[in-house]
Amino acid sequence: MLKTSHETIIILDFGSQYTQLIARRVREAGVYCEIVPFNTDPADILARQPRGLILSGGPSSVYDDDAPGLMPGLVSADHPPVLGICYGFHLIAHEMGGNVHPSQSREYGYARLTVLDSPDSPESSSRLFTGLPKEIDVWMSHGDQVDTPPEGFRVTAKTADALGAFEDPARHIYGLQFHPEVAHTPLGAQLLRNFLFEICGCAGDWTPATAIEEQVGRIRAQLGDNSQAICGLSGGVDSSVAAALVHRAAGDRQTCIFVDNGLLRDGEFESTLTLLQQKLKLNIRGVDASARFLKALRGVTDPEEKRKRIGAAFIEVFEEEANRIGAVDFLVQGTLYPDVIESVSVRGPSATIKSHHNVGGLPERMNLKLIEPLRELFKDEVRLIGRELGVPEDILSRHPFPGPGLGVRILGEVTEERLLLLRGADRIFDEELRRAELYHSVWQAFAVLLPISTVGVMGDERTYERVIAIRAVTSVDGMTADWARLPHELLARVSTRIVSEIKGVNRVVYDVSSKPPSTIEWE
Repeated sequence: MLKTSHETIIILDFGSQYTQLIARRVREAGVYCEIVPFNTDPADILARQPRGLILSGGPSSVYDDDAPGLMPGLVSADHPPVLGICYGFHLIAHEMGGNVHPSQSREYGYARLTVLDSPDSPESSSRLFTGLPKEIDVWMSHGDQVDTPPEGFRVTAKTADALGAFEDPARHIYGLQFHPEVAHTPLGAQLLRNFLFEICGCAGDWTPATAIEEQVGRIRAQLGDNSQAICGLSGGVDSSVAAALVHRAAGDRQTCIFVDNGLLRDGEFESTLTLLQQKLKLNIRGVDASARFLKALRGVTDPEEKRKRIGAAFIEVFEEEANRIGAVDFLVQGTLYPDVIESVSVRGPSATIKSHHNVGGLPERMNLKLIEPLRELFKDEVRLIGRELGVPEDILSRHPFPGPGLGVRILGEVTEERLLLLRGADRIFDEELRRAELYHSVWQAFAVLLPISTVGVMGDERTYERVIAIRAVTSVDGMTADWARLPHELLARVSTRIVSEIKGVNRVVYDVSSKPPSTIEWE
């Protein structure tokens, strides 16, 4: 578990798809928080002296044979305030003597919540609902519901179909049937703030900017007076901000290695190298290894095999360059907090969906120790820190780009000819989004080269050429995403330009799939 001097809220993860969103809302309120699996030892949790505990939702029913429960001793006589959300709400009721039963039908979507008056007051006396109107829109997602609260608890809100909230202020326990963390509960952020400030007594001493000096101090302590570090730069947000933080702490004792794997976007290697050298004064080595990567990918069509070969080639190049530098003790990685969370599943080891994360394998092969200055932060917090550090906005606002680059945006074998087609199409899509002032309105936008050809007509001639798919999504953090409703006029310009300017392409299609069930990338 991480160590920080800030007041802390602990979020126990029971498997909800919204757990990270709870943490983001707490951080946005200026309170530091951490997510831990539901079965974390209570002694470890309480030793942190958290100001409060939040029990997340989850997919289970409290009646499932393997339903996750509250660890013994977590809710005891001297526990900090507890807020249960959805499954956490059911769990409090079930384990403390209330009655939970399956709903007649799963309640999913909007509901109207009525906040109840206190028996001895014309207004609600619940501090959880302080400052909120008598009726609010909330978002429900549950199969079970609480029929009767435990003894000593008071019902504080209801919907037309369900008990919406209860509390026992004497024991500092609160519960909500709905999800206050999602955008579909418009006043949910205020409700969470009430829990943090009115009930837990938090002061709100966390800002991403405060993390800069804290991390600089930690990095200096790790490096000591003479140790050297290397950083694998991708040109993206995470690695650039991590490198900027370590540079502030150690200056030229950090050497950044930026590898051109031949799978970057049009002009990206040269422009990024110049930008980071001139604006951040980083000590960077640019390495053109494109021929090696293309050779490694020759004849490969399986997406996972592509990722493995790209990762292996990167390790080889990186190791060679590091050996040229000499004695190196530390490797800088841009690991983010979601990476840390997702490595610990509440149901055991997470399944491998895609390989090639950061530069896996290097610490073991080269006997390097890790410096991960961003591992406590979410992506939006990293961007804020980057601005404080002077990282160029062109990098901070850049759309996410996969580690294997265009290699996983070419379906089928990766060749130089196919890379030229895809780079050209991707460049046109990027230019038109920026021209329409819509680039920053979407989370990610890119082109994909499909492994098929279709019949077309150009002039008086029949063509049989390649198909480009374009994809744009809106998202908060990439965990879920919806396809972007781009103007038809923009899509028409993109399609016309690609077909006209990219010789070898005669058809453009637009991907209208959301995540889930689709992933953002095609491979």
